[in-house]
Amino acid sequence: MKLFENIKRIIPSLKKKKNSSVNDLQHHTLGLKILDWYIIRKFIGTYVFAILLLFAIVIVFDTNEKIDSILKAPIKATVFDYFLNFLPYFANQFSPLITFIAVIFCTSKMADNSEIIAILSSGVSYNRFMRPYMIGAAIIAALTFVLSAYVIPPANIKRINYTNTYVKNKKVVSGNNIQLQVSPGVIAYISHYDNRTKTGNRFSLDKFDGKTLKSRLTAKRVQYDTLYRWTLQDYEIRNFNELSEDIHTGSRIDSIIPFEPRDFLIAKNDQEMLTSPELIEYINKQKQRGVANIKAFQIELERRYAMTAASFILTLIGVSLSSRKVRGGTGVNIGVGIALSFAYILFSTVTSSFAVSGLTSPFIAMWIPNMLFALIAIYLYRKASV
Repeated sequence: MKLFENIKRIIPSLKKKKNSSVNDLQHHTLGLKILDWYIIRKFIGTYVFAILLLFAIVIVFDTNEKIDSILKAPIKATVFDYFLNFLPYFANQFSPLITFIAVIFCTSKMADNSEIIAILSSGVSYNRFMRPYMIGAAIIAALTFVLSAYVIPPANIKRINYTNTYVKNKKVVSGNNIQLQVSPGVIAYISHYDNRTKTGNRFSLDKFDGKTLKSRLTAKRVQYDTLYRWTLQDYEIRNFNELSEDIHTGSRIDSIIPFEPRDFLIAKNDQEMLTSPELIEYINKQKQRGVANIKAFQIELERRYAMTAASFILTLIGVSLSSRKVRGGTGVNIGVGIALSFAYILFSTVTSSFAVSGLTSPFIAMWIPNMLFALIAIYLYRKASV
C-alpha cells in the first residue's frame, strides 16, 4: 500500500492548479517513473513465479509419465540432458500464455487493493497506465524470441537425443524412392537408403539442360561419408551428345554431390533443433530441391515470430480485463484468463493443422490467432479505457 499512499500525497497538489509549476511537474514525473518500476516489478515477478510453479508441475507429471524410461537412463543424462533442456523448452512454448496469466493475476490484485483507482484518479491516463505493461511485455517477448531462435534449438538436440535413446526412438533412419533436385537441373534418385549403414541402393544422377537430358550417372550402391562426399560402387556414366553417346564404367569412384541424408530423412522434431537462421537457410534450400515435406519447418519459423507478437496482444487483453474491480474478486478474472488461454491454444492448434493440410500458408495459419485476439484486445482496451 505504499504506492497508494504516495499517490494520495500527489493528488492534492494536482488539484490545486491545472497549470503546475516546474517543480510540481518534475515531482509528478518522478511519481510516474516510480509507478512504472512498481508495475514492471510486479508483472515480471509474477511471470517468473508462474514459470517456477509450472516447472514444479511439469517435473511431477513428466516424471510420472516417463518413469520406466527414466529409471533405465543414467541420472546424469536425465538431469542434464533432458530436464535442464526440456523445462526451458516447455516454458518458452507457453510463454505468451504464462504472460497472460501473470498479467491477469498481478493486475487483479492491484484492482482489489484499489491501487488502479488511485493511479487513474491522480491524472494518469489509461494509455499512460498501460506503458509499463507494454515495457514488461517487450522484455518477455525479446527474451522469448532470443531463446526460441538461438538458445533452445541447440539444447533441443540433447533433449531429443535423450528421448530417442531412452523413451521412444522417433528418428527416421531409412527412406524409399527418394528423389530430389540437388542443384538446378540436377536430379538425384535413390531406391532405398539406410542411415544406420549410410548406404543406398540403385542410385542415379541426371543432369538436364532445360528439358534435354545431357548425362546420367547410375550406381548399384552408394555410400555417404561427410561434407557431401559420396562413394559410388559399380557405376556407369553416360554422356549424351546430339548424335552420339559416351559410356564410362568402373567399380568405385568418389564424388562430391551437394546433398546429404538429413535433406531427405526428415524426423518429426527436426525443425526444433535448428536456429532461425538455419531454418531459413534449410527451407530455402529444400524449396530449390523440390522437397515437399517442409511444412513443419515453415510452421516452426512462423510460430517463433507469432509467439513474440502474442506477448503484447495477450498482455493488452489481460490488463483490459482485470484493471476494473469485478464481483467475485481476483478468482473471476483468473478464471476468464485461463479460459481465454485455452481458447488461444486450441485455435493455434486448429490453424496449424490447416497449414499442414495445405489449406493455408504457414504464415497465415500462425498469425490468424494473433489477428483474432488482436481484435478482441482492441475491443476490450477501448471498453476498459472509457
